[in-house]
Amino acid sequence: MNKKRCLFAILLLAFSATLNAWQQDSHSHSQKTAVEPEWAELMGSMDNMHATMASVEPSGDADVDFVKLMLSHHQAALDMAKTELVYGKDPQMRRLAQEIIAAQQSEIETMQLWLKRHDPNSPK
Repeated sequence: MNKKRCLFAILLLAFSATLNAWQQDSHSHSQKTAVEPEWAELMGSMDNMHATMASVEPSGDADVDFVKLMLSHHQAALDMAKTELVYGKDPQMRRLAQEIIAAQQSEIETMQLWLKRHDPNSPK
């Protein structure tokens, strides 16, 4: 197995293990979703991230695969930070959420541009 495929296989296994553990753990959080809408939004962001990441097909290019997976990860960070701005009260955490939004959005744009140049399957 070449180095890129081996690296991707390790990444995929780690992601699968994390997803399985999170799914099992998320059942214990289900009672909070009925009481706390902010919790439901945070968990929804995580659900969307995991579903999007799980749908990524390996391209055979470790860089492309990294970017495709990280786009979902960064989008979840944006969504969670926006939830913090809606529900959070602590000024320090609200500032952090604003910083996360600025940084992650910039990184998403960088990754999208890079992907357009490097992934033959991405829309031009």
